[in-house]
Amino acid sequence: MAFRASLLFLFVLLSGLSAPAYTQPSTTTPPKAKKLYDKAGEALRNAAPEKAAHYLEAALDAFPAYFEARIQLAGIRSDQGKYEEAEALYREALEARPTYRPIVWYQAAVVSMRLQRFEDAVQQLDYYLTLPSRNHQQTQLAESLRQKARFSATALQHPVPFQPESLGPAINTSLPEYLPSLSADGQLLVFTRVVNGQEDFFYSVRDSAGVWAEATPLHELNTLQNEGAHCLSADGRTLLFTACNYPGGMGSCDLFISTWENGTWTKAHHLGPPVNTASYESQPSLSADGNTLVFTSTRPGGLGKNDLWFTFRQPDGRWATPQNAGPLLNTSEDDQAPFLHPDGQTLYFMSKGHPGMGNFDLFFSRKDSTGTWSTPTNLGYPINTSAHEGALIVQANGKKAFFTKEVESASNGRPVTDIYTFDLYPAARPQAVTLVKGRVRDAQNGEPLAASIQIRDVFRSEALTQSTSTSDGTFLVCLPIGKDYALHVQKAGYIFYSDFFRLSELTDSTSDFQLDVRLQAIQPVVSSTDRLDPTPVVLRNVFFSTGSAALLETSQDELLRLHTLLETHPDMRIQLNGHTDDVGDAQANQRLSEQRAKAVYDFLVAKGIAPNRLSYQGFGATRPVVANDSDAHRSLNRRTEFIRIY
Repeated sequence: MAFRASLLFLFVLLSGLSAPAYTQPSTTTPPKAKKLYDKAGEALRNAAPEKAAHYLEAALDAFPAYFEARIQLAGIRSDQGKYEEAEALYREALEARPTYRPIVWYQAAVVSMRLQRFEDAVQQLDYYLTLPSRNHQQTQLAESLRQKARFSATALQHPVPFQPESLGPAINTSLPEYLPSLSADGQLLVFTRVVNGQEDFFYSVRDSAGVWAEATPLHELNTLQNEGAHCLSADGRTLLFTACNYPGGMGSCDLFISTWENGTWTKAHHLGPPVNTASYESQPSLSADGNTLVFTSTRPGGLGKNDLWFTFRQPDGRWATPQNAGPLLNTSEDDQAPFLHPDGQTLYFMSKGHPGMGNFDLFFSRKDSTGTWSTPTNLGYPINTSAHEGALIVQANGKKAFFTKEVESASNGRPVTDIYTFDLYPAARPQAVTLVKGRVRDAQNGEPLAASIQIRDVFRSEALTQSTSTSDGTFLVCLPIGKDYALHVQKAGYIFYSDFFRLSELTDSTSDFQLDVRLQAIQPVVSSTDRLDPTPVVLRNVFFSTGSAALLETSQDELLRLHTLLETHPDMRIQLNGHTDDVGDAQANQRLSEQRAKAVYDFLVAKGIAPNRLSYQGFGATRPVVANDSDAHRSLNRRTEFIRIY
């Protein structure tokens, strides 16, 4: 019989009426039962719980009113996961002696939570909290569990959409697989697999059809020690991970870093202080721009056991002293396994301390414009259950999540952890992110270039991302929808490249942007004869009021870059060209294009560039770069550019 069936009994107790009749134990325990109970205690000390359970059952056969034996057996069955049996034993004991050992009500409530009988757990804890003989810590634990039970009862009545699917045999095997991490483009998966009792990294690449290749060991980083609890950078070229008892470590477990260079992963490098300490550091998550790191630690200054900590990359590339995430995110219990989504403002993590379904639950929090995190939101039932939910990550587009789920093995019926994916319901999704993938090359010879990549919020004129393309010239940046962005690519000795991404009006992620960035090398002047370089440099972040030549404030950054280029190369001369689309009168377009080119000319002269180094011309709609057959194409034809004069 479940506790659900004994709520009437509990109601009687709370009403101050007498409990149903039950045989009370005698004051003297029969010697045979006491001897069997003592043997059970010896078996437990020898780590033989099933043998202990056998003795306790025999003791109860000899003396059915043996309260201590019944409670001890209930504890063993609970530890074994035999919750139905444990629930019946607790119920029988409490019906017999409801106030003899108050803590049993709490233990019974824990079992009710495991059985997802949350209303029963609330009733049991309500009664427990009316009884004496509790210390402050026990009261706190009971109140926390009651809060979880109340939340769980509500969550059970309002389930969220959840249809988990296994990643399949290419990833999941009869061995434990867990802690997945994913590149922002969703093509590279790295996870932990236990092989011969040891944690190793494995990886898989997804093809264009969405099929995962058979997972392969990451030999460059796997050792005879355990490797795991890791994160992959957005571009899939940096791996931060946890290693315990590694040479050169500072504590039991520290954070290490490896990068993908020249077709291989580099030797793991200790992240060093102030990130690592003599305490436990683990479970890192790196922001998409690589400048924010959130991780789990037990270091001094925390609020509980495992806490979430943030650190930020300084201008010189070093990490600042980590800051505790604070009481809004951290609790007195374990808070861990953070995942900072590429949108930079949604954090997923596991917690035992926030109201949940029991044990570890999954939560998310959002950061507002002031940098303040919201009160964590439970992901809900049945994503969370009374069991232990594993760490969760979410794709860049916010629609799919990946996590670890314990399932029963088809071969032997034993539980095994596998990696699953599911569609994340809309209310729990992060802000969608669009990816910009590009390759930087020399415009003349096509050789790849390592260049500086900067992303700016156009209307706030602030740098959001600063990174570099790799040795093969490739780069990947994440752009959360809802804003407009300017991209700048620069390298010493080359003319800068700019681009503009209008994402402010999007409500969902769009297709990834693919850029082939060709940087023009700045050649010295070799002739005094004026000639024009035929290759234009488009100033994609120079903006004007509609139908006007008045420069908008948002053009400042781009114009200042052009000014810096001319100051850095005092022998450089340029011609500024203005262009329009084909809408309107041709003569009016001609005048407008020339006026806009002159506006840029006037800006540069006002900043101190000699007028004899500059000229300007308008071309109206006579030189389109694409057909004027759509609004998007017309916006490309409305442009300001410059060409060099030699």
